Amino acid sequence: MTSSALWRPRHKSVVITGASSGLGRAAALHLADLGYRVFAGVRSQSSAEDLVNLPPSAGELIPVLLDVTDATSVARAGDHVELRCADTGLWAVVNNAGVCVGSPLECLPIDELRTQLETNLVGVLQVTQRFLPLLRASKGRIVNVSSSIGNVAPPFLGAYAASEFGKEGLSDALRRELGPLGVRVSVIEPGVVETPIWRKLRASAEQIIATAPADIAATYRSRFTAFLDAHEKHVYASKTTPLQYANAVAAALVAKRPKTRYRVGRDSWLSAVTHRVTPDPVLDVLIALAISRRR
Repeated sequence: MTSSALWRPRHKSVVITGASSGLGRAAALHLADLGYRVFAGVRSQSSAEDLVNLPPSAGELIPVLLDVTDATSVARAGDHVELRCADTGLWAVVNNAGVCVGSPLECLPIDELRTQLETNLVGVLQVTQRFLPLLRASKGRIVNVSSSIGNVAPPFLGAYAASEFGKEGLSDALRRELGPLGVRVSVIEPGVVETPIWRKLRASAEQIIATAPADIAATYRSRFTAFLDAHEKHVYASKTTPLQYANAVAAALVAKRPKTRYRVGRDSWLSAVTHRVTPDPVLDVLIALAISRRR
């Protein structure tokens, strides 16, 4: 990296959502260490205090209360950021916040689907709309965090896949709309990384199947449990780290010509390639085999 690339982050401000834990926290800390002024979106005061108490970094780490599903929260966070970064402008928004709902689709409560889509998809646009005037002024960056599941939808993660497929399409449209205005849009597609989102998945999934009508739950329970077991093993076996993800985010922010997609982890690359070259019937068989082998 050139010397000019090393000092440029110190003059740039970034908003990142979902920064209280997992990949979002890793990216927020990494960007602050690189010298960015990072507005770290969190949903609770306790998470904000936790970030405030961290050791100093080369840049700034500024917690901001931000719930991407709450229009009032997004507006207030936007006003706060706009005031605080008046000296630098806003260089980038990293739409990282997300949840993962697991369930057979026949058992899925519609409110759970709404929560999935409101957080992972609608929230992305809501946050982006608030900050776009600032990003247009700086000719800055939008980084939307998707998933390898945005390429291939496994069974029992249909709600999550719907949100990530939607985010991929939203990102493509944004890139084409905003490119002529000087705003670059990239997608980060991390594979499985061991973070709290996957531990929460198991707990919520078991609750959903337990409260589903007994006859419907019985239809899916054994295969659903096998899927959860296989997925859990895959998570714990993953060698992809939060730092690899954070490095991809940083690369999208500093590159003169950022890539449209940054894939993080072997399974992310495999998913992308498989989606392009494998017929659907063959892919169905391969997914079923992969689940059975991990049990």
